[in-house]
Amino acid sequence: MKLIFERGGEGHRSDFLPKNAFPEVQFEERFQRTEKPALPEVNEVEIAQHYTQLAKQAFGVSNGMYPLGSCTMKYNPKVNEEAASLKGFTEIHPLQPAETMQGVAAMYATLEKYLLEITGMDHVTFQPAAGAHGEFTGLQLIQAYHRARGDEKRTKIIVPDSAHGTNPASAAMCGYQVVNVPSNEKGGIDLALLKEAVGEDTAGLMLTNPNTLGIFDENIEEITSIVHEAGGLCYYDGANLNAVMGIARPGDMGFDVMHMNLHKTFSTPHGGGGPGSGPVACKEFLQEFLPGRQVVCEEGKFRFARQPKTIGSVTAFDGNALVVLRALAYVLTLGREGIPQAAENAVLNANYMRVGLKDVMDVPYEGPCMHEFVASAKTIKKETGVAALDIAKGMIDCEMHPPTIYFPLIVDEAMMFEPTETESKESIDRAVEAIKGICAKAYKDPEELHHAPHHAPIGRPDEVTAARHPVVRYEVKEEE
Repeated sequence: MKLIFERGGEGHRSDFLPKNAFPEVQFEERFQRTEKPALPEVNEVEIAQHYTQLAKQAFGVSNGMYPLGSCTMKYNPKVNEEAASLKGFTEIHPLQPAETMQGVAAMYATLEKYLLEITGMDHVTFQPAAGAHGEFTGLQLIQAYHRARGDEKRTKIIVPDSAHGTNPASAAMCGYQVVNVPSNEKGGIDLALLKEAVGEDTAGLMLTNPNTLGIFDENIEEITSIVHEAGGLCYYDGANLNAVMGIARPGDMGFDVMHMNLHKTFSTPHGGGGPGSGPVACKEFLQEFLPGRQVVCEEGKFRFARQPKTIGSVTAFDGNALVVLRALAYVLTLGREGIPQAAENAVLNANYMRVGLKDVMDVPYEGPCMHEFVASAKTIKKETGVAALDIAKGMIDCEMHPPTIYFPLIVDEAMMFEPTETESKESIDRAVEAIKGICAKAYKDPEELHHAPHHAPIGRPDEVTAARHPVVRYEVKEEE
């Protein structure tokens, strides 16, 4: 389809403004443009048609199944969007006096109360803007803790080989050396290798539980104890909290600090890059280092206060308030019964889908899994030449979004499925049958899958070139 710049024509307008009744102000020549801005000239109908066509080409959870492993792309109730559009929240400024922001302060305080109950932690900062930002913030807290005690020798962060890719990146950004610990045959951390890795230079451990394989580590309490005995702290990557919320608490597993993805676990559509929110929760002994401002309630009124040894601010003001509001609406709607039920349904759906696919794909780690599982196209590729990428492209023709592929790296030809709790049994049945059909086609007509998708707005682009040399701006053609 045409870009908005390629539609319309000279003189096309959508405005019907009255004639200006005020005198025009001429800026000094040095402030004036030397040429008119390169803006599209389109009328209202052309604008409406353009964005309607764009919407038809986009795919989201409102269009079909979106089993993107480790990303919890679930349907989010529209009532939460209604809450986030309330004028009392959208028409305020973060620099207003606290007495004029009592509703917003109450929102932060109320959600903090519920998140602490869900996570087993003691304090929360809502400043971080996303999950990886939360990782960075949590590691800054760990770093501040060691420095405050004069323990400068702790320069290493332990990260398992099944970790999210942002974990080692966040550790490196904080100046830590990353120590990789391999998984055992069950997909959990190898305890013997962990014991060899820890020492006086261990600052902490970063761990996702359940991990990217969808496996809840059966040795989790021993793992955190090993790190604590070495003097390190334990960081919980909350990206997979959707599997255990309301059932198991990271704070009870021995973790000291963690982040949560409100935009994944607690309801904000985040496909396409945002918006996001990655609040960080911590135990009592780390509170004094928290960034930004925390809400304090005194005599029935709220105020904002900074911690004495704060690491500073990691983003402007108090975080993404409207994502926080959506999360609060989500938690209040589900309540004490609904939160664990959502986790249980996520686990049930993942296991149901895993069992449905194990006869046509390799499943390297037998169940039960948690909210997601990793299948492998290793055998299919060996026997037909059809790789995980080809199967993923074939899924697009079946009107569903492909899963995460080639991750985690410890599984050859990996395909990570996360159907989430919002998919019905009928929806998963359709997906399983479609994937079975694709796997059968790999043996009958592999060439067709090598060129899939065949019915999408965009076929198979050169992904390497697109990643390394992206075209992200429109070049205006010079008039002849």
